[in-house]
Amino acid sequence: MSTKKTLLSGVKPTGRPHIGNYFGAMKQFVDMQNDYTAIYMIADYHALNLVQNKSEMAQNILDVAIDYLALGIDPQKSIIFKQSDVPEHAELTWIFDTITTMPYLQRAHAYKDAEAKDKEINVGTFNYPMLMAADILLHDTDIVPVGQDQKQHVEYARDTAQKFNFIFDTDTFKLPEAKILEHVAVVPGTDGRKMSKSYGNTIPLFATREEITKAVMSIPTDSKPIDEPRNPDEDNVYKLHKLFSDHGELYELGERYRKGGMGHKESKELLIEHIDAFIAPLREKREQLAHDTDFVLDVLREGGKRAKQKAERKMEAVREAIGVKLY
Repeated sequence: MSTKKTLLSGVKPTGRPHIGNYFGAMKQFVDMQNDYTAIYMIADYHALNLVQNKSEMAQNILDVAIDYLALGIDPQKSIIFKQSDVPEHAELTWIFDTITTMPYLQRAHAYKDAEAKDKEINVGTFNYPMLMAADILLHDTDIVPVGQDQKQHVEYARDTAQKFNFIFDTDTFKLPEAKILEHVAVVPGTDGRKMSKSYGNTIPLFATREEITKAVMSIPTDSKPIDEPRNPDEDNVYKLHKLFSDHGELYELGERYRKGGMGHKESKELLIEHIDAFIAPLREKREQLAHDTDFVLDVLREGGKRAKQKAERKMEAVREAIGVKLY
């Protein structure tokens, strides 16, 4: 029996990943699959709050699976599955709903953000912390890798586990721990703000050479002459160089900024070369997988079976705890 702790993470199929997603989380997911029993969920029911078009949803799900595999998630080491293949997620969510108050859910960041923007809020958006708690607790998750700004998700799952265990006088659910992804890059977007789809300032993770060129060339820069010294740490292009240059290259580049003589055009062209060299093998692997959808679907199908087996065992214990299991 494996002594590894169980790690679970989910990605909503709502669009193309960008290099900020990779350096902020995805790279760590690939690394961590060797140290944990790793479960990677495609959160399609979560995405239904945002994507309500059949063909778009289906394509997005397939794209996320291809992305995971192209980046190096190994289906022999990890479970890759889509949330909708395990109906126990929705069943457990309803059970959690019955012990959860509305004021408690009104504290959720996503709800408060939508409310502040005066958006019409659907029940799914209001209730998503309970679906997320079910996602985590259903699989006896020990570790949930999150950024500092996502820690609340795990706190909700812990609170729900404790409340369920107390109400039903059981130890059905373990308390998961947030694994805060320290020392990860906050990747600047092409406008200098944090790279985010909502800002429209991203460089796609599997971008073509043309897409990379267009994005990098759009980065705003100052109007100082080429020979005038400048602080590289204040330059949006240099900030991206930090992700793709080795220590020696970065030092040399920084010195040229400080002494003067590094023009924005040259710096951008160098960055394009470095980003393309990094993305090219990922892009090639992704293209191969995109032409072998039968393999990708088999991975999802098998992952769904494995995830459902775990979920069924946990739900048997839940039904026993709440008193609905009579035979």
